[in-house]
Amino acid sequence: MGEKEIIENGEAILGIEFGSTRIKAVLIDESAKVLSTGDFEWENHLEKGFWTYHEDEIWNGLQTCFANLKVDIKDKYDVELKNVKSLGISAMMHGYLAFDKNGKMLVPFRTWRNSNTTEAAKILSEKLQYNIPERWSIAHLYQAVLSGEDHIDKIDYITTLAGYIHWKLTGERVLGVGDASGMFPIDSKTKDYNEQKIKICNNLLKDKGVNIELKNILPKVKQAGENAGYLTKEGTKLLDPTGELMEGAIVAPPEGDAGTGMVATNSVKIKTGNVSAGTSVFAMIVLEKELEDYYSQIDMVTTPDGNPVAMVHANNCTSDINAWVNIIKESMETYGISVDVGKLYTALFNKSLEGDSDCGGLLSYGFISGENIMECSTGRPMYVRGENANFNIANFMRSHIYTAFGALKVGMDILKERESIDVETIYGHGGIFKTPGVAQRFLAAAIDTPVSLMSTAGEGGPWGMAILAAYAFKKQKMDYNKSLDIYLEYEIFVESQKQVITPDKEEVEGFKKYIENYKKGIDVEKKAIELL
Repeated sequence: MGEKEIIENGEAILGIEFGSTRIKAVLIDESAKVLSTGDFEWENHLEKGFWTYHEDEIWNGLQTCFANLKVDIKDKYDVELKNVKSLGISAMMHGYLAFDKNGKMLVPFRTWRNSNTTEAAKILSEKLQYNIPERWSIAHLYQAVLSGEDHIDKIDYITTLAGYIHWKLTGERVLGVGDASGMFPIDSKTKDYNEQKIKICNNLLKDKGVNIELKNILPKVKQAGENAGYLTKEGTKLLDPTGELMEGAIVAPPEGDAGTGMVATNSVKIKTGNVSAGTSVFAMIVLEKELEDYYSQIDMVTTPDGNPVAMVHANNCTSDINAWVNIIKESMETYGISVDVGKLYTALFNKSLEGDSDCGGLLSYGFISGENIMECSTGRPMYVRGENANFNIANFMRSHIYTAFGALKVGMDILKERESIDVETIYGHGGIFKTPGVAQRFLAAAIDTPVSLMSTAGEGGPWGMAILAAYAFKKQKMDYNKSLDIYLEYEIFVESQKQVITPDKEEVEGFKKYIENYKKGIDVEKKAIELL
């Protein structure tokens, strides 16, 4: 069938992802070719001390995104979208949505961005002997208990944003294992919530006078490809108020944005991983088994099919680079030189390749916001150089790109040195890799691992969610028995081109020297936070 016929016959597959600033829909065929897209921009609000999105914004955003998709389809193919064979919802992970037995939202949605849960996260991490970050759903729940919030006794169900939307579209209170792993620790053997840790948390709640059995209020865990329900008549109205969309489509287990990012970069296989680098930077490393110890710098989540994943997340990456490039741009404009910003970035990034492997004694901390890995409570960008440093534009730019990966390297070194984690390939994606062969090369040096960039970039998270929806259809309707990693490797990415850069020995040693100074100088950064 041609593209128009695929859509017209209800053979297309839909993925929708709720990001922090944009909701995006991607329609694909069974080979994952993008047929159409639609989106909606939104922004969170700080209200009564919590970062949130209003309930009506969630549904208005979904409906507008879907309506824009329909318009794009009509413009391209002169056909109406009335049916899809499968679909899936993904969203930013973590956070807290709580409901009573009537399905009423008890408090406004608390997003991953909230950091009011420090006390709860610390207690839970110590009691469970497992790193529980502040943004995790269990930390939000326990902090609400510690704070004596009056909605606790009314809780019938808690879930994530993706889980909430999926529930309303299908009637099923389920969650993909990757997203569930950001609510509560997952046992990599059972690929379900860790029973021992559930018991510990139940006892902690009872000690506070709260009679809640966690498994009764958490979503049921589903692996990629498993039956997670079907689009109901009520669900079609929430997605498409025009009434044109038909019910009955298979709906994949809802996932988090980390999981869809792994799918979109073909990095769900053991000993692979991906690094997403933009405003923040994080690495997702698929492990053979769970870590022996726990570390505050490393989150444990899973792939969409339940394999353990070590996540190293740094709050800062490109923001300080952007600020310095803007200063250079302003300097040129002061002399009446018109500047193409894209070409300026390319020129400066390429110039960095001429710098010394250790940046010639220059040192940067691009902390626009706090950096947990380096134990810095708030942002304070700082630039330092020795009196005999080789201070030129090449080293200046190189040091800024190095430091964009600085905190990430500290976290990755923990995995390599303390846990002997072996990574065969890292897939890079994000804005910092736009100039070919620069940031990719420096990242390879930082983590001493080959770094690949894929030509099949797709449409990111929502594209990854659409692929999971296609996988769910094959598993349920076509008696398909291949694992997710095999499906991705041989049916989705089989023809994709890779640009691979292997670590250069001299640059690996240079980055090591740079990071030694980076760790030594962190006390100066902390002093700047304290005094300035």
